Amino acid sequence: MNSNNATTTPQRSIERVKAGLKRRQASERRFRLYSKLAVGLSLTFMLLLFGSIVSKGYSAFWQSYIKLQVTLSPEELEIEGGEINEETLYSANHIAPLRKALRSLFPEVSARSDKKELYSLIGGGAEFALSGRLMADRSLIGKTQTMWLPTDDKVDLFVKGHIDRNLPQSERGITDKQLAWLDHLVSQGRIEQRFNTTFFSSGDSRNPEQAGIWGAVVGSFYTLLVTLSLSFPIGVAAAIYLEEYAPQNRWTDLIEVNINNLAAVPSIVFGLLGLAVFINFFGLPRSAPIVGGLVLSLMTLPTIIISSRAAIKSVPPSIREASLGIGASHMQTILFHVLPSAMPGMLTGTIIGMAQALGESAPLLMIGMVAFIVDIPSGVLDPSTVLPVQIFLWADSPERAFVERTSAAIMILLGFLIAMNTSAVLLRKRFERRW
Repeated sequence: MNSNNATTTPQRSIERVKAGLKRRQASERRFRLYSKLAVGLSLTFMLLLFGSIVSKGYSAFWQSYIKLQVTLSPEELEIEGGEINEETLYSANHIAPLRKALRSLFPEVSARSDKKELYSLIGGGAEFALSGRLMADRSLIGKTQTMWLPTDDKVDLFVKGHIDRNLPQSERGITDKQLAWLDHLVSQGRIEQRFNTTFFSSGDSRNPEQAGIWGAVVGSFYTLLVTLSLSFPIGVAAAIYLEEYAPQNRWTDLIEVNINNLAAVPSIVFGLLGLAVFINFFGLPRSAPIVGGLVLSLMTLPTIIISSRAAIKSVPPSIREASLGIGASHMQTILFHVLPSAMPGMLTGTIIGMAQALGESAPLLMIGMVAFIVDIPSGVLDPSTVLPVQIFLWADSPERAFVERTSAAIMILLGFLIAMNTSAVLLRKRFERRW
């Protein structure tokens, strides 16, 4: 009996171990399945988001144009005195020749209300395009030119297929007469879609066909330039002090806790701080890149300090000891050995912090960068806006044509963010050292 019991006991133990092993293996398989489902669900939502943005925004990269034969006589331009100079060209009536060219295509249109509907086929940027051409080449005056001019935003939406012609007239925004005129122009090959250079070369506008992102891009550049110029040297210097020079006491512990806490503070709090200090106290101009850069520097500093400290900690002590052993001072050791070894990690953290600053809008709204800015800024003191705020402004606009421009601006902003994060990853892999 004893020998039988001794034989069955190990068998039972082995069976229990096998049963437990099967349960653990089944749990591991379920865990892997749940992980794959979570990743797949995340990718699905991301693709849906990107797909929605791209489907709404890609058409903003094209603009509908109308072909007109425009007679640029001084009489049509209403140039007084016959003298043609920059002042008279600037004050000339540039819309009159365009309207006459459009009437020549539809001579049957005579009623005042019908003419108003006919003229509205041309976008608000048409007269500025004509003015620019005359300013660049005055020899065009007195000649008849074939010109492709931007259409109105509603006409552009219709040509792109965003407006259903089967809808009632009150719902589609284009009258039946305008539909007939457009069909006639399309049959004659006078309506054409071309790459929308205005979107990439101009500032904001109340008219969707004239609105562009170049002003916001330049404003973002100046704002990030100020942010980088302030946050990177200050952040690296603070990290060096805390890691290499600061004594271990309650004061430095309090500083480290506050740095970690500042990294989690909502960004709008930094906007309130910038409004109170930089604008109300120091009197700096509102809606200027200098103020936006100062606010974003405060927000970015904790990220740069934390990443820089981690990069300095990753440098092996043997490098410091070897440098000190051959007679180098503490400062020489930091400048010529520790910093070059930690710089890839510092730059990676800085790029990630700058990408975070590029996508911020809440703190900039608090300092007035939500203003309507048409001109392209030429310096850090000029009024400007940034890409996230420009997206916010267009998303709040009632015109339907701003929907595609909002999505297009989001695509460009995401492109910048992806490029910055990709460069951070490549930089880390290129210069990272494994000790």
